[in-house]
Amino acid sequence: MSGQPNKVVMLVDNDVRRDSRVQKQARSMAERGWEVTLLGINRTEDVIPPWKVGDATVELVDYRPERIERAHLARSPRWRDPLAYRTGARANQLFGWCEAQARVLEDRRRSASGPGRVVLSARIAANRALASWRGFRRERTIEVRRKRHRMHGLVDRLSTAAWMKVLGTKSWNHLDPNIESWDEAFAPAIDRLRPDLIHANDFRMLFVAARATFRARAAGRDVKLVWDAHEFMPGVEHATAHPRWIPSLQQLEAEHAQYADAVLTVSDPIADLLQEHHGLPERPTIVLNTPIVQDPPPEAPSVRARCGLADEVPLIVYSGYVDPNRGVGVVIESLGHLPDLHVALVVGQPDSPVVLGLQERAAELGAAERLHILPYVPVEQIVPYLSSATLGVHSLIHMMNHEISLATKFYEYSQARLPIVGSDVRFMAETIRRTGQGEVFRVGDVDDFVRAVRAVLADRERYVAAYDQPGLLDAWTWEHQADAMHEVYRDLVGFDPAVIGATA
Repeated sequence: MSGQPNKVVMLVDNDVRRDSRVQKQARSMAERGWEVTLLGINRTEDVIPPWKVGDATVELVDYRPERIERAHLARSPRWRDPLAYRTGARANQLFGWCEAQARVLEDRRRSASGPGRVVLSARIAANRALASWRGFRRERTIEVRRKRHRMHGLVDRLSTAAWMKVLGTKSWNHLDPNIESWDEAFAPAIDRLRPDLIHANDFRMLFVAARATFRARAAGRDVKLVWDAHEFMPGVEHATAHPRWIPSLQQLEAEHAQYADAVLTVSDPIADLLQEHHGLPERPTIVLNTPIVQDPPPEAPSVRARCGLADEVPLIVYSGYVDPNRGVGVVIESLGHLPDLHVALVVGQPDSPVVLGLQERAAELGAAERLHILPYVPVEQIVPYLSSATLGVHSLIHMMNHEISLATKFYEYSQARLPIVGSDVRFMAETIRRTGQGEVFRVGDVDDFVRAVRAVLADRERYVAAYDQPGLLDAWTWEHQADAMHEVYRDLVGFDPAVIGATA
């Protein structure tokens, strides 16, 4: 197929290993004849050689950017607090000098006697006073920076609004100058690969891909851009993020959405919102976060076996990323109400602070031995891996993007034929109630979660039988979604490598 437009570069802003969606994309498009290279990022000092996902190649680009301080953090603090130092580095330098001087003077006083010792004692006292004054000013400097980071002040809020009002969608670079570092990291690899189509996963990579297509088209090459929106950026909430982080990315996405030749997304509600918000000429194509389903299923470990549990022991499984927005705390609290229940958390980062905190809470409840922390498995093994559990839990809290899509784990539980106990975020609750595949509980309500679990345990086979509905599970396979992706690629480049390969 030399010379044919079948070279695809996929972009993602993570290390690929824990992102099942991009792995499935790369694998399935390579199976359909596209020459796929998946580019992710390497934040470590290690040299990581390329590897394969199916017939697709995975490469990681080094991403260790020099952080560019936001302009409002670099401003002089004189008007906000005249006693604060110009910078935190200067505050630390001056205070550190006092600490060093104290050690020197103390050493000299130990060996001094007579008038010399008196003089050194006076100098030590003066140095302590100076250190106290500089320490006070250092605390004022820290507090100024803390306030500026929170951006609660009138000047900070007005400056953010002013940038967005004056520059509109082009304000992102003033709100977060570090965004440019993503293009700097990816550009050399993309340009080297000379793709015919770039598949950008989410907002940062949309920006990177748009820049790459500008360069390619300026050089006379026709490159198509597919944007895969995993969530609705205007609805993203992140309590711990810098106040300008979300506005900057929202403006970044709004400016570059117009350059996408085709848009994919993960649910019908998000597709409608994206088309309306960005004025897209066509409704995005839906590519659900469904799992790979093989018949017969591949050999895989079993969550139950890894927990060391007999078949009759009730076992809840939660699979995926764990943070406060996932609401997993309610699952751990239920261990205090369901003495026979075991919980398996299948996580990629077992030593994260959140997971360690859940383990501590289980120990406080006297249930440490009933909480099991298990590792991820390869993408193609996920469904059989989970299938030995009694039920799957999805405990999201109320946030906009949680309300309007179904996460990968929902479909993985479904293909594993597990009853699902899900929180009452809108789209998931509607789906569970419509299919009858599980029970819905009120977000954060431990008693209601326990009620839902007991209902499933009391009549598990009734919920499992919901999966016998004709066509339900057939539509929730990755193979079905990959066909939709392949059609988008084919229509954009006017070439179908699967047909060429079949006739070669």
